[in-house]
Amino acid sequence: MEKLKRYLIFLVGLFVNSLGVSLITKANLGTSPISSIPYVLSLNFPFTLGSFTIFFSIFLIVLQLIILRKNFKLEHILQIPVSIIFGYFIDLTMILFSWVNPEAYIMKIVYLLIGCLILGVGVYMEVLADVVMLPGESFVRAIVLTWKTNFGTTKICFDVSMSVTAAVLSFVFAGRLAGVREGTVIAALLVGFIARLIGKKLVFLKDMIFLESVSAENENEAKEQTAGTYGKNVIAIGRQFGSGGHDIGKILAEKLGYDFYDAEIIQMTAGTTGYTPEFIKKNEEIMTNSLIYDLVNQMYLNADMQDEAPKDKIFEAECQVVRDLAKKGNCVIVGRCADYVLRNSGNCLKVFFSAPLVSRIRRVAQRQNISEGEAKATVQKNEKLRADNYRYYTRRMWGAAGNFDLSLNTDLGEEYIENCIRSAMKL
Repeated sequence: MEKLKRYLIFLVGLFVNSLGVSLITKANLGTSPISSIPYVLSLNFPFTLGSFTIFFSIFLIVLQLIILRKNFKLEHILQIPVSIIFGYFIDLTMILFSWVNPEAYIMKIVYLLIGCLILGVGVYMEVLADVVMLPGESFVRAIVLTWKTNFGTTKICFDVSMSVTAAVLSFVFAGRLAGVREGTVIAALLVGFIARLIGKKLVFLKDMIFLESVSAENENEAKEQTAGTYGKNVIAIGRQFGSGGHDIGKILAEKLGYDFYDAEIIQMTAGTTGYTPEFIKKNEEIMTNSLIYDLVNQMYLNADMQDEAPKDKIFEAECQVVRDLAKKGNCVIVGRCADYVLRNSGNCLKVFFSAPLVSRIRRVAQRQNISEGEAKATVQKNEKLRADNYRYYTRRMWGAAGNFDLSLNTDLGEEYIENCIRSAMKL
C-alpha cells in the first residue's frame, strides 16, 4: 500500500514538474538548464518540446549505461517509462498554457517566478515519493559514482554545459540566441532552493503520509533504547561562547571516568566525509544567513537529497558520529547539536552552560590575550553563529531551557555543577 502511495505521489509530482517547466518556457525568458537543449531543438525542428525531452532523456540513459557498465542496475530502466510520461505531460501542459503569451517584461518575470515555484513543488513531491530519479539527476549521479567527483561541482558543470550547448545549438540552427536567457539562470538558482525550503517546512508531512515506515522506525528505535543501544550514561553539553563549557565538560568527564568528545569529533567526521579536519573545523557550527545559504548551496542538492552541500554533509556526518559515540557507553559530548540529536535517548542528560556576558568577555579576553572590547565583539559574533546554526538544523531556539534537562550558570562553580549533574544522573 505504501509503495502504491509513493508511485501516485511521484506521478502527481511529475505532472506538477511538467506544469512548472511549461510555464517557465511560456514566460519566454529561457527555460530550466535541463530542458534548454530540448527546447532549442524544438524551436528549430518539427518535433515538440515533450518529444525532444523524451529523446534527450533516453540519450542520457544510454550515457549512464556506458558510464556505469556493470553497475547499471535494472531499476535504472524505470527512467525510460518515466521519461516518456514526463515528455507527454510537458506537451499536454504546453497546450494547457497555450493562452500564456506575456508581452510585457514584468509579466514574463511573474510567469517565470510562478513556474519556478510550481517546479519546486514538483521536485519536492518527487523527493517525498523517493522511488525513481529523473535521467538528468541520475546522469550526474553516475558520473559522481564512477569518478568520485563532488556532486555539487558536477551538478553545476552539468547545468552549465547544458545551457552552453543549447546556446551553441541556437546559433548554429537559428543564427541567434533563442531559448537560453536570464530565465535559465533564475530557474537554476530558484528551483532547488524552493524545493529545499518546502522540504524543511513540510518535514512532518512524510510521517503523516507514510505511517507504515514511521511505525517501523519508531519500533526499531524503541527496541534500541530498551536494549540500551545508546549506552549507559551520556551527557550532551550545549554552551554559550566563553562560558567555559568545554573546560567544565572535560573536568567533569575526568571525575566521572567518562570519555570526553569535542575536537575529537572533527577527526572522526573527517574520516567519514573525506573533508580535511581543518575544513570541518572552519565550517562546523557556523551558519551565516540561512536564506543566503539555502539559495547559494541548493546547487549541491540532487533529486533525492542524498548528496548535500558540504556544510549539510558535515552536520549529518557529525550527527552520526554523536549517535555512534553515545551507543558505546559513558561519555560527555560537547556541542554538535547533541542535545537535539540524542533527544529521544532516555539515558542522555542534556545540559546547557551559560554565564553572564561580563564573565564571558573576561574569560575570552584572558584566553585569547585580547582587549575586552575585542573579546566582546568575538563573543557576540560567535554567539550569533552558533545560534543561527542550531536554529537552522533543529528548528529550535538555541539555549531555550525547554530543550535541556539542566541549564546551569558556570559562575556558580565546578563543584556545584558537578553535584547538580551527579544528582540528575543519580550517581
